[in-house]
Amino acid sequence: MSQQDRQQANPQNQYLERVKSYLQTLQDSICAELEVVDGQQRFVEDSWQREEGGGGRSRVLKNGGVIEQGGVNYSHVFGASMPASATAHRPELAGRSFNACGVSLVIHPHNPFIPTSHANVRFFIAEKPGEEPVWWFGGGFDLTPFYPFDEDVKHWHETAKAACEPFGPAYYNDYKAWCDKYFFLPHRQETRGVGGLFFDDLNRNPSGELDFEHAFGLMRSVGDHFTKAYVPIMQRRKNTPFGERERQFQLYRRGRYVEFNLVYDRGTLFGLQTGGRTESILMSMPPLARWEYMYQAEPGSREQGLQDYLKPRNWLD
Repeated sequence: MSQQDRQQANPQNQYLERVKSYLQTLQDSICAELEVVDGQQRFVEDSWQREEGGGGRSRVLKNGGVIEQGGVNYSHVFGASMPASATAHRPELAGRSFNACGVSLVIHPHNPFIPTSHANVRFFIAEKPGEEPVWWFGGGFDLTPFYPFDEDVKHWHETAKAACEPFGPAYYNDYKAWCDKYFFLPHRQETRGVGGLFFDDLNRNPSGELDFEHAFGLMRSVGDHFTKAYVPIMQRRKNTPFGERERQFQLYRRGRYVEFNLVYDRGTLFGLQTGGRTESILMSMPPLARWEYMYQAEPGSREQGLQDYLKPRNWLD
């Protein structure tokens, strides 16, 4: 049987190739746009192969004019058995072989007035002999400010809503609530930032029918709207003056980012459990962070005011 015949016999193969092509193009376009904003450094690429199957290309920009460190990674990995992190909420998929591809990025700017930002879009196929393959999309983007501005947060959520609206009226509210719930630090009783979008297990349309084109379209829209949401904020804040006080508070709050990624983040666990490239998985960590015992912000300060933003809220009122 020719490759074309095999693809026609298994439409999931065609799905995978289409998604991979989009994701690689998305990585290219995001890197290009961020390099323009940075104006000083370019992303350096490392290609890697995974012994168990697959590989990727990691791109990192360091010590730029705007970006202290940021990574935009593409990967496609596959294996004989789904890892525990991918089946924890779907135990019926345990033991299936899998294909997983995605783009994941984290940007840590120099200036404390520019928020840290994260985005991810991904596609999974889980297969078992004699049964229909199970496929789904996931992803989203979220914003972690240290010195929030209402106009920035509103713009972020307006763009998130615009990404979802063409596909159904419920998606923004559902995915916004999911993001608030997912990016929550129980031991700190606060959200990681001001949220955005988070979704998983997407393979149906609003009528409840399996619909690859609908799900793929929504995932693409989320991926394509990331720079529309983030770049204007970077441009608006990159020249804001700051001093050592703001820098130290930024480093302190980056510690919360580390806590979430190492303790709760499913993507980090998935990468490590599948034997992915550790340097690429942990590129989400900030280059510098700090912890301070029993830190207390000055009453009435902007540092104390951040706490008002670290709880779920309707930002579009």
